[in-house]
This record gives sequence, C-alpha cells and structure tokens, in this order.
Amino acid sequence: MTWLLTSLQWYFFLFFIGIIFYPLTAKIFSPFFDKGYPFAKTLAILFLSFAIFVLGIVKILPFFQSSLFFLIVLFIIVQVIYLLRHPIDKISHKTLTNVLPFIIFEEILFLLSFIFLTFIRGQEPSIRGLEKFMDFGFINSILRSKYFPPLDMWYGADQVNRGGYPINYYYFGHLTGAFLIKLTNIKASIGYNLILATIFAQGITLVFSIIGNLIAFFDEHVLKSKVVNSLNILVFGLLGSLIVNFGGNLHTIYLFTSGYSPDNPVPFWNILSSFNPTKYWYPNATRFIPFTIHEFPSYSYVVADLHGHVFDIPFVLLTLVILFRLFIGQTQNSRKQISTISNHFQLISTVFLGFMCAIHYMTNAFDGPIYMILISIVFLTLYGLTLNLIINLVVLGVSFIVFSFPFSANFSPFVSGIGVNCSPDFLVRIKKLGPFLFEKGNCQPDPFWMLFILWGFFWISFIIFLIVKYLRPPARLAGDLFVFILFSLGTFLIIIPEFFYIKDIYPAHFRANTMFKLGYQAFIMMGIASIFTFYQIRTVENFVVKVILKFVFLIALFFILIYPFYSFTSYYGKLDRPVELDGIKWLKTTYPQDKEIVDFFNKEIKNQPVILEAQGDSYTDYERISAYTGLPTVAGWWVHEWLWRGSPDIVGKRIPDIVSLYESRDIKLTKSLIDKYQIKYIIVSKLEKDKYKNLYENKFNQLGTKIFTSSNGVGAVYQTN
Repeated sequence: MTWLLTSLQWYFFLFFIGIIFYPLTAKIFSPFFDKGYPFAKTLAILFLSFAIFVLGIVKILPFFQSSLFFLIVLFIIVQVIYLLRHPIDKISHKTLTNVLPFIIFEEILFLLSFIFLTFIRGQEPSIRGLEKFMDFGFINSILRSKYFPPLDMWYGADQVNRGGYPINYYYFGHLTGAFLIKLTNIKASIGYNLILATIFAQGITLVFSIIGNLIAFFDEHVLKSKVVNSLNILVFGLLGSLIVNFGGNLHTIYLFTSGYSPDNPVPFWNILSSFNPTKYWYPNATRFIPFTIHEFPSYSYVVADLHGHVFDIPFVLLTLVILFRLFIGQTQNSRKQISTISNHFQLISTVFLGFMCAIHYMTNAFDGPIYMILISIVFLTLYGLTLNLIINLVVLGVSFIVFSFPFSANFSPFVSGIGVNCSPDFLVRIKKLGPFLFEKGNCQPDPFWMLFILWGFFWISFIIFLIVKYLRPPARLAGDLFVFILFSLGTFLIIIPEFFYIKDIYPAHFRANTMFKLGYQAFIMMGIASIFTFYQIRTVENFVVKVILKFVFLIALFFILIYPFYSFTSYYGKLDRPVELDGIKWLKTTYPQDKEIVDFFNKEIKNQPVILEAQGDSYTDYERISAYTGLPTVAGWWVHEWLWRGSPDIVGKRIPDIVSLYESRDIKLTKSLIDKYQIKYIIVSKLEKDKYKNLYENKFNQLGTKIFTSSNGVGAVYQTN
C-alpha cells in the first residue's frame, strides 16, 4: 500500500493549502451554499504558482521548496490582514451549520476522486507514448530551474545563445504541476501521475459546486424554495460532474454497428448490427471526422498526456464560476436581497478575469481569446451598451496584457495567420488579406450528421433548454442567461472550424488544432449547461411534454456516459494489477541502462548543463534522457520544435552535427562541435548505437572522461574536458 501512503502525502499538501485559501474563497463566493469551498485548492495552486513564476522571472525568489513555504506564510499573513479589515459577513457565520456538511462532502468527494484516478493510473503509470515525453520534459526542466523562464530541453545552447533557449510553448500549467512536485518533495515520475489525479479530482468537485449552486440559485428564484435541497444538489451535481469529466459523445452508437474504417467513417444507419463492443475502439470518438481532432476531458484522463488543455481544466471552471458569480450579483442587486454590487467589486472582478485570461493564454494559448470572448459577452449582457461596458472591457484587456507579460516577454507565437476553409478561387488568387490566408486545396467541409455524432447530445440539450424556457413563464433569470450564453458560445466554437482555422505547420491536418482546442472548451461549457437544462425540465407543467423531454435527454445521456466503460478498460485492462505509480519503471524493463543513466543524472548533476543523446522523430522513445531529467539536449523531437519555433531548420540544421558528433573520426571537428553546443555530457547507449551505425566511441575518451557505466555495460556517460 505504498502507493496509497504516497497519494495521501500529496493529498495532505493539497488539503493544507486549500484550507489556507478558504477564507479568501468564502469571501469571494459568499452567496454560494458551499461558499465555493472546492475552489480554494485551485486558487491556492494558481496564486502560489503565479507568484513564484513572476518572482522567478525577475530573479527575486528562486524556485526552491523553501521559497514556496515562504510564499505560503506570506499569503497567510496577507489574508489575515485582509480578513481583519473585511470580515466575512455575519450571514456566513449564522449558516455555518448548513455549509459545513457540504464542505465535508466535497472534501470527501475530492479525496475519493483523487484516489480513484490514482488507482487507475497505477495500473499503467508509464510516462511513455503520445506526447508524455514532451510534458514530462517541460516539468523536469522547470524543476531544475532556479529562475525562469525554463530552458527548452530539446533545443540546447549554441554560439548565438550561450545560455540556452527558453521553452517557446505555453507551459504555465506544467509549472503548476512542477510547483506541486516541488512543494511535496515527491519524486517527479510519481508526481506526474498524481498531478493528473489532482486535476481530475478538481474537475469533479468544481463542476459539482458550479452545478449545485446553479440549482440552488434556480430553486430560490424560480421555485421560491427557502432552503437548499441537498438531495437535488447531490444527484444533479454528481451527474453534471460525470458528464463533464467522464462523458464522451454520441459516437458510442457504433457499439451497435458492425464498425467502420477510421479513415472512412460510415453513417451508423448504413452498418447497423447487433451490440458488438469488441469492435469499438475508443480513440475513434476523438478522430471521427478525418484529419481533425475533437477530444474531451474523459479521453485526456485516459491517455494521461499532461497537455495545456488538461492543466487548464480547473482554471477554466474557476473562470466560469466567477462569471456566474457576477450574474448572481446582478440578480441579487435587482431583487435587493443583498447589498448591491459596487463599482469597486466590479472593477476587482474585471481585473481578476483579465488575470484569468492571462492564465488561460499561458496555459493553453487558444483558451485566452476564447475566454476573452466569453467574458466580453457576459459584460455586454450585464452592463449593456454603456460607458461601464467600455471601462470594463478596457480594464479586462489591460489586465490581460499586464499579467501575461512575464510569459509573453519570452514567448514568440507560432501562429502564422487565420486560414479560410474552402476559399473560393478569386480569394485563392489573392492568397492573403490582412491576417486571413486563402490556401489552395485546403477544403474540408463536414457533413451535418458527423457534427451531430460529436455534439448531438449538447444540441439536444440546447433545444430542450429553449423549449423549457418557452413553456415557463417569462423571467429574466441570471441562471438562464448564463446557461444560454454557454450553449450559444459553445455552438459558435464548434462552427468556427467549418469556416476558419488557425494556420500551423500541418498540411493535411490544417484544421485539427483549431477544432481540437475550440471543441474542448465547448464540451466543458455545454456539459455544465446540459445538466442544468435537465434539472429545469421539472418546471414544465404539461406531464406528457415533461416525460418526452426527459426521455429524449436520458437516451442521449446514455450514449455519452457509456464511453468511459470502454475507454478506461481498453487502456488499463481489467484493473486487477498491483498499483505502481512510478512512471519511469517501464524504462527499467525496456532500456535498463537508460534508467540507470537517468537516475545518475537526477542524483548527481545539478543545474542544466547540455547533454548529447540520439536525436529522433516525434512520438518515439528518442530524447528519453532529456525528457526524464530536464537536461537540455542538442536537438529533440523534430516536428515539435518545428511547430514551436516556426521552421524545420531549427532542428534540421543540427541533425548533421549530431551525426558527426557520434560518427566522425575527426577529433578536431568533434571538439569544435562540442564547444559550439557547449556539451558537458555525452550519452552512448542502445538507442545511440542503433541510430548511428558508425558510432565512434573511442574518441570520447580523448575528449573527456567516462564517468558512468551501466551495470549491463550497454550504457555510458562521458564528461567532456
């Protein structure tokens, strides 16, 4: 049960920082039935990570564990001073007995969710495959950094930049993961899997809180309930958490067909057959439309890549709840139930939302503009076409620029324009107009039935929402406006890739990233809106209509909620293996000599000297040493660096030099290349020997000293003179 003790150690730190930030959280979410308790952990991770990031950028505070404890103490002092001057409302004290049971339940829910996914990952914890090397490499590079920005582990120093190159990717989410590893002092290859479990537990509890408060607010203002209905909150809050965090799409209808080729999807009605789950391959639900990607949180939790869109899930939910908090304030103001929202509060909220947009941008670049749009729509709804709207939009934009500057100052966007899907010939001849690109041959229209397979559940929910809204007596309710905006913007995000795409380096998959990033956020937004819609059906007076609406919703819900039963079991098997959380253990079996090399570097080598290892293609086992140590190598995954830095030459021009470093018998040339790239350590192991058939190892004894040999004699490390 070592894994459980390690998990609980990690959880203790999460609980500790969450408790510290709960007074601030309760102040922000004072109208909520749970005072926003689940968001305390998210706020703690966010504020502490951002603080160490900024202080590390300006070289004031190093990224040490002691620095993190110092920041925690500092935040405690600041909160105590603030709360002494602005005590929590008396209402909050009077309702403590009502709030406490929800807090206890939400904490238990977090712990159970955390242990659940920890156990699941423990069935296959390997940090290998897909893009895990990239994510783990970022985290390890950040962990080795004394100050920021962190160094790119796959693009080492050269004669132009002797200090190395910073990561040119949105890595703030990875920094929050590194923050938790540094704080808990748990091994990084274990922490990787605990980070995923933490994000999952946040996703479960944050959605529960959002849905629960939507329902509580609806009960108070529509059903005129004077007390919170705990059963409704528990049932629908948990169901909403399942939809957002476990749900798939209507693609599971292919469980009832004879299957299809992934490259040639066929309408399900043309291949109907009996139920046959053995032919269902869960990744197809995320690659259904050819040449595109349309993932969702459940798939992310299964494959366990710690990408920016995964790290951003809790921050996205935080932004959504802040926006709902603004809607509550407007309704309470109009009904005069609680003191009106002051301009001061509005301004603070807007600054904070600008901060959140900066966080989204630094964590998953697409999410920055997405939530700028959502916030702008909410402001327009709340303030109308007034001077107040203009002021808030200006404050939002300025706040975004200010808070994102520490990241933006060392980041070069790799988007080259906005492409137009299926551009007409006269525009193709123009080629470019402002930021818009008109590229010949880039035309991928999607049949409506395919879009419905992916998004049909949410569109059905949207239609039900409109029907319920029409049948219910008219009322301007904050919850309805909020949900309507989520449905509308979610649908808009889905439609955008049918007409436009963000230009990147991929030729055939030119829409893939655009559809992926926009659709991911649409899924979260409409997932929250859908369960609130289901709850509202109860207000329909016509019994027959009510039964029909519930039946339609539940049929669609069935298809999206059976997805995880096939995805998790396909990836993790029968869940009957001993639990192992260390993601590096696979290396000991597959490349035992490399496991020893990694352990040697992580134990003996400080800072970030440049290493030389075999260079290989993306999604392969090459760059395993740099990924597992955070030490920069001369050149890493080619396509990834091409995307991040905008040119294939970035790595392409270094590849011949790496070949020469390993194969050339010219000692003078080799020495000059070692000096050019400031190489301190050279790895010679199985992958190097396999890749470079003419590898000349003897010369490294002339250029340096062998400082490590693996126990099987296959791997070696040379330190250059």
